[in-house]
Amino acid sequence: MAYQRCLLEMGTGVDLHGKNYTKAAQRAVEDALRHCSLSFPRVIGSGADAMRVEVTVGVQEPSEVDGDSVLSVLPYGEKHISVVPGGLNVPNDSGTDATVIANAAIIVSMDI
Repeated sequence: MAYQRCLLEMGTGVDLHGKNYTKAAQRAVEDALRHCSLSFPRVIGSGADAMRVEVTVGVQEPSEVDGDSVLSVLPYGEKHISVVPGGLNVPNDSGTDATVIANAAIIVSMDI
């Protein structure tokens, strides 16, 4: 059998001050997780750990994201992350700080 996509969910996360790209990315993943409740693994006779969870996060500074910290918010599955250019920075009036907005897409696949 081959892995088949079972779920696609999106989320947005924000760090208001300090330009913490990891925090914004974690919040984006948490936002996506709040939008879904997965019951299909039980329906097909598998456990939650049988899921392959692929996270793609878009931020303005991908090198500033700690991928392992972002993946730590996922409760189950075989976890993978890709951090790509995207998201949005909104600088403050003086240019000394910015609000960081991250976008996340989570794809859950199972070997069915």
